Amino acid sequence: MNMILLIAALVVSFLIFTWLIKVVKATVGTAVVIALIVLAVQIFFGIGPEQLWQQIQALWQGAWRSLTGG
Repeated sequence: MNMILLIAALVVSFLIFTWLIKVVKATVGTAVVIALIVLAVQIFFGIGPEQLWQQIQALWQGAWRSLTGG
């Protein structure tokens, strides 16, 4: 019985670890893409991160108002 429990624990641990690695990999990849986009917008168009963030907030606020009818 202990051997089955140990094997099950190892399999579950391996699956969780594999999932965690995939999540971290995707997060880092997304962060790099976002950083490159912000850098490109700043270099080529002179738009700073603050202006970009304000526009993103306005976009989401508009979408939320459309969904909630406010």
